[in-house]
Amino acid sequence: MTTEFPFSELLEQLPKQFFASLVAKVGAKIKAGHDVINLGQGNPDQPTPGHIVEAMQQAVANPKYHKYSPFQGYSFLKKAVAAFYAREYGVDVDPTREVAILFGGKAGLVELPLCLVNPGDVVLVPDPGYPDYWSGIALARARMEMMPLIAEQQFLPDYSAIPAAIADQAKLMFLNYPNNPTGATATKEFFAETVAFAAKYGIAVVHDFAYGAIGFDGKKPVSFLEVDGAKEVGVEIYTFSKTYNMAGWRVAFAVGNEQIIRAIELLQDHLYVSLFGAVQEAAAAALLGPQDCVTELVALYEARRNTFISALHRISWEAPAPSGSFFAWLPVPKGLSSAEFADILLERVHVAVAPGIGFGKHGEGYVRVGLLTDEARLVEAAERIGRLGLF
Repeated sequence: MTTEFPFSELLEQLPKQFFASLVAKVGAKIKAGHDVINLGQGNPDQPTPGHIVEAMQQAVANPKYHKYSPFQGYSFLKKAVAAFYAREYGVDVDPTREVAILFGGKAGLVELPLCLVNPGDVVLVPDPGYPDYWSGIALARARMEMMPLIAEQQFLPDYSAIPAAIADQAKLMFLNYPNNPTGATATKEFFAETVAFAAKYGIAVVHDFAYGAIGFDGKKPVSFLEVDGAKEVGVEIYTFSKTYNMAGWRVAFAVGNEQIIRAIELLQDHLYVSLFGAVQEAAAAALLGPQDCVTELVALYEARRNTFISALHRISWEAPAPSGSFFAWLPVPKGLSSAEFADILLERVHVAVAPGIGFGKHGEGYVRVGLLTDEARLVEAAERIGRLGLF
């Protein structure tokens, strides 16, 4: 008879993985033979650019990388990060003290509460927001206080609405612009407000810059570190997953406050050996090589956005166009919850979307759509939805 091994209290109190149930529902429909247009996930659909793949192929053959890499990453990748930030954002970064190499952006986001907060401490979290912020907070046994993101505030948190008693207890704050799930972007003025608020209350800021390359209508997304004082209060996390279609490669970096960087590297010294050196070489090639692949990718997403939003307007779904990221944040028809609406779309017309409630209480009333299939399929999805006559 198999011995039962109960999970630890730590595992038992982790938040349920919202997307796991969505994946299961979509998988069941596909297995039943239905043609599902899956717009519910955030998995980039384009291949990694060829010059990055070639750099990896050559590096794999280098015996240097068949041994353990330096625990805290190769200096050549940290120098490439510094060169990238100087070129793209005009930000000076010390590669030896202000850059940490991460095993994917999610790893850094989950690690940071473990680095910076104690059980019972308060962490400020955007609502709606990326659910994996919640995971690191749960592992640290800290307490979440939500910052509502609403359309009337351009999906930016209102710091004046945070009670002083909560702000006093807060040790950490997550932000994410361009935003998942809303597609909103932030301004330098907002980030200046963020620096002032964080400095006043001694809060460490983590800006999740996963969609940093993806801004529309000729507007480049702003880096948090472009604002005076940002490095004094926080870090920015940048992943290769979206900018360079390297989601499966699991490589990212944190850049900014020296003390926070040191904390990340200390924790990672205990969790990992090191990231495969050939992946680090390919990542450096991505940052330092030709960037026309990035320009073309942003143009592709913008064309998809324009085509899809136009198709929605043709079925009388009054949906705003996102200003960044590869997501659209769409209001659900009156009288339906986001989960009910998502279930109707999957069951009746085989279109998968992510219900907004999965991103937090203030996500209710919306669904998130990923612009991660070709324009013809996006138009077909809109037409299928239009046939339901809900708008």
